[in-house]
Amino acid sequence: VDWKDRRMWPTSVPILGVTFAAAGQAFFWKKFKLPFAATFAVLGLLIGEWITRYCNFWSWSYFPISLLFPSALVVPPLWL
Repeated sequence: VDWKDRRMWPTSVPILGVTFAAAGQAFFWKKFKLPFAATFAVLGLLIGEWITRYCNFWSWSYFPISLLFPSALVVPPLWL
């Protein structure tokens, strides 16, 4: 994979993962007082990614898996 990738996945995935998880965490904390919604949101994204790659869907699997490590998505929601 070229390091000059136009999509800049090594930088955009953690940022978007944190904002998506923070939005889920804020909603679930305000409505239900659940402190672990961010982790479930990111695990849902990872499960969706796995299903997409397993079933050979094109939408999420277009981007190289070598740039998207689960640790880049799982650790930031644990900080929230």
